[in-house]
Amino acid sequence: MKKLILSAAIVLGSLTTMSAQEQTEKSTPAAETNTTEQATPATPTYTEIKLEEVPAAVTEALKKAYPEAVLNKASVNEKKEYQLAVKVGDKEGALYADETGKWIQK
Repeated sequence: MKKLILSAAIVLGSLTTMSAQEQTEKSTPAAETNTTEQATPATPTYTEIKLEEVPAAVTEALKKAYPEAVLNKASVNEKKEYQLAVKVGDKEGALYADETGKWIQK
């Protein structure tokens, strides 16, 4: 009787171990895929637009924050985020804002 119980315990233990290995093997590729996707985020593509197409909220925010700034170029992406090429004095740079005129750090 002792041998029967011991044999049953060994068989059940080995089945549990095999099941755990199968679950680990199935979940590993998905975990690797998620880390790869997070490591390389997609950069948004900006499309150049006419200066007249920039929302009034964005141009007003620019005038308020940088009264001396001259807007040279404007671009927008699919998220309605605007990239503004501006010149202040002899310095040039890019500013980013959403369609409501809120500044975005990039």
